Amino acid sequence: MQGENFINSEREIKVSFGYQCNSPRGIPCSAANGREIWSGSEMPRTGSFSCLSGAALSANATLANTNICNGVIGGAILPSLDSPKSFRRVPSSPSLPRLDILSSSLQSSISNLSCSSPSPVDSPETDSFLLKPMSAPSRTDSFLNAMEVQMAGGAAGEDRVQAVCSEENGWLFCAIYDGFNGRDAADFLAGTLYETIIFYFTLLDRESKQNVPTGNGCFEYFHDDSLVGNKAKPTSRIDGKNYASAESLMKKTADCKMEVSSDSFRHGVLDSLQRALSQAENDFLYMVEQEMEDRPDLVSIGSCVLVVFLHGNVMYTLNLGDSRAVLATYDDANDMGRTEKLKAIQLTDIHTVDNEVERTRLLHEHPDDSMPVVAGKVKGKLKVTRAFGVGYLKKKKMNDAVMGIIRVHNLISPPYISTEPSLNVHTISRSDHFVIIGSDGLFDFFSNDEAVKLVLSYISSNPYGDPAKFLLEQLVIKAAHSAGFSKEELMNIPAGRRRKYHDDVTVMVIILGTNHRTSKASTCV
Repeated sequence: MQGENFINSEREIKVSFGYQCNSPRGIPCSAANGREIWSGSEMPRTGSFSCLSGAALSANATLANTNICNGVIGGAILPSLDSPKSFRRVPSSPSLPRLDILSSSLQSSISNLSCSSPSPVDSPETDSFLLKPMSAPSRTDSFLNAMEVQMAGGAAGEDRVQAVCSEENGWLFCAIYDGFNGRDAADFLAGTLYETIIFYFTLLDRESKQNVPTGNGCFEYFHDDSLVGNKAKPTSRIDGKNYASAESLMKKTADCKMEVSSDSFRHGVLDSLQRALSQAENDFLYMVEQEMEDRPDLVSIGSCVLVVFLHGNVMYTLNLGDSRAVLATYDDANDMGRTEKLKAIQLTDIHTVDNEVERTRLLHEHPDDSMPVVAGKVKGKLKVTRAFGVGYLKKKKMNDAVMGIIRVHNLISPPYISTEPSLNVHTISRSDHFVIIGSDGLFDFFSNDEAVKLVLSYISSNPYGDPAKFLLEQLVIKAAHSAGFSKEELMNIPAGRRRKYHDDVTVMVIILGTNHRTSKASTCV
């Protein structure tokens, strides 16, 4: 079945974007349809990736766009971010125009970058993430150093996918937002989180250069760079709940220079990712509070979050929920060319009640509630224990806004759903081959090892093909077989009804290394 394209109808293919880098030195690039998307002289590659392949398949029926924030997200922001047919060149503006639009719609100031006021349940760490009034830093002065980027994005069912690349500066941002109970939360993340992360990255760079932290010290973080080869402990992982903010970890040092150490910088990046997510959560829940009288369903809408950021030879991950990032790597002690020696290393934690660690944490945090887990779900509502949004399991007033079966009738000690992400940093080595990033719908059908073997077998015989789309083809074949259908019969079932047989599925495959090959992505519904 390798190479077979079973999704060949224009009715089914809604979004398809991609590019191919032909120059061995990386620049210029041309799109899959032959249109040039980057111009200028050749530049040396500084990144550790050579290809991005993405695909998404919908199962849920959902509205085309969200109307949250008075329609600004769906009407003004998302259209400027989504690129339905190809990666496109986008100016990297230092003025954060999308956040400015969003902030203005809430009659709030961009100088504070926050649409929300602190809530009683917000932790001191979360409150400290809100920025003091200051001018927006320029991205061109930050470590990202990009005047322009290439961007693609789209939606499949309740999932959102986003990819932003700066090849000449060696960085790649990928995100999957797996929405549930609606797409509003995933749409909000797709419209704001990347910009918010970039803002905090530029602040990180300015703070390191200007030595802004109080105490005249520099950033100094705990860093445990464990080896990928250790299955029990795959790379450096920091749980957000135990990860202190930059301010609490500063250490006064007499010889502190303008540049921070490598370890400090990496932990500063993780801190920036966590700050940005906290900012987005505060802003989203604030908007929900403003609009829940007209749309009480908003309090139940949420999303899992998976962000993978490659900068140079370092890969950072942030996740909430049950999406996964899986690294395919060879054992250093063996020949790298041998297929059977490729290992699957999961870089992310799974935040569900099926995870004994998460279940124990939930029980420990709610000693006065004898039933925090009901029928295998948090308060009988969600399997995930950490997620973005889903305000009715976090705030009593949001739970009080809904009636009937949606409402939790014994919300004793909220919040029950955490927004503390798991964070991971991994230094890419020559042994690392590729990374699979997927929503949980992929892993409903394939284990980590199975997914890695499928990708490896495909790219070995199709070096310029689309491994992410191939994974989805294999998933549909497997789902159809399980249901007793042919793959054509399954694909002909309308979205909504097809959810009975598989979930929305979003996949991205990042090929590591510096060998150029076709870079494609497609979203199919």
